[in-house]
Amino acid sequence: MSDFEAMKRVRCPYCREWVDLYVDPDTVGTLVEDCAVCCRPWAVVVEREGAKMRVHVSRAQ
Repeated sequence: MSDFEAMKRVRCPYCREWVDLYVDPDTVGTLVEDCAVCCRPWAVVVEREGAKMRVHVSRAQ
């Protein structure tokens, strides 16, 4: 696994379940992903700074 590949544990903003989210090494910016538990859409924001990655999940509009 490279520095930029990661499984991130995030909490669904709808059902509040914890879900493991795979983040592709080339992903940066905003994307839409469905919750694996309740199937509702998330707005996922991926930010990278050097080798660090932050993932924020909110309700998709």
